[in-house]
This record gives sequence, C-alpha cells and structure tokens, in this order.
Amino acid sequence: MKRSVFLQFPFVASALLAKARKPLTNRVDKGFKVRAGKDRYQEELLIMGGRFDCKVSGKDTDGDLLIYDTLRQEKGGPAFHLHHNQDEWFYIMKGEFIVKVGDDLLHLKPGDSAFAPRKVPHAFAMISEGEGQMLILFQPAGSMEDYFLQVSKLGSSIHGQAHGAGDLMKMHGMEVVGPPLKF
Repeated sequence: MKRSVFLQFPFVASALLAKARKPLTNRVDKGFKVRAGKDRYQEELLIMGGRFDCKVSGKDTDGDLLIYDTLRQEKGGPAFHLHHNQDEWFYIMKGEFIVKVGDDLLHLKPGDSAFAPRKVPHAFAMISEGEGQMLILFQPAGSMEDYFLQVSKLGSSIHGQAHGAGDLMKMHGMEVVGPPLKF
C-alpha cells in the first residue's frame, strides 16, 4: 500500500463510521414555515400553565433538534430535574423568568437565554405577571415530543402535573431531583 493512501485511510474510515452511525432516513429535505401562534402539526399542547407549540420537530431533523415556543399564563414551572441525553436551551421573548442550572440561579428578561447541559439539574419558573413567552430547544430531540404529548393529557395547570409526571419523566430519560423553584 502506498504511504499516501495509508495516511488517508484514518480520515476516510472515520467519515464512513460517522455516516454509518446515524443514517439520515427521515430528515426534511426542504424548508417550511410555521405561523405565529401555531404548532408544526396543528396540535394544542396545554402544559404547565401554558401552551407549547412545536416549531421544529425531531421528525424534521432526524432527531437532532426540537424547538418549542411556549406561551405561559401561570407563574411557576417544572420540578428541578435533569435530562440524561438532552441539552436544553431557554430564550426569553416576553416576561421574566428565573432559571436554575446546577447551583446557579439566573434571572432572565426578554432577549436573555440560558443553557442547561445534559445531566445537570435545572428548572425554570415564570415570575412576572401576565403572559410570558419562551423558546425551548432540545438537542438531540430524543423522545421529548412524545413526553410533552403524554404530559398534556395530565391537565394544563402547573399543579395538575404533580401526579404521574415523575414516572412519565423517567420513561423519557429525565429524572426529578428536587421541587419546583420558589420565588
């Protein structure tokens, strides 16, 4: 084998292995528009005191990415929890929120964002009066879409999520590690 071919082998092999690990089978092959106030699939998910509209589905990205636009009517948020396999990013569009990531408590206003790496406990709570709006991004998508669909069946209020939500979280790769944030 020629030396130049031998030296190229690791690069070619790693590219082939990367492609073999995750075949692109269901990825959307063209752009799309999701109207303001609408869900990608015209579903209405009322969860934790707000509405969750899917803007980019894991189905669109072969599981690489999931984005929800959340409109919140109630103060508060989910229990302190972690995702075993997803990073989560929060971007505030309206209202004020607190986000706890690990031991850090962050106060977020419109235009601010926070990042919660996978395996690091985190929670958020809307703390302002009126309507709040936050984009939430999960990378990779995992089974988060199914989780939100299932948890929406438990009731729309934050307090209605207490019964049964913990088991559902475990089924979708999450773990509750503490109570919701107090403010």
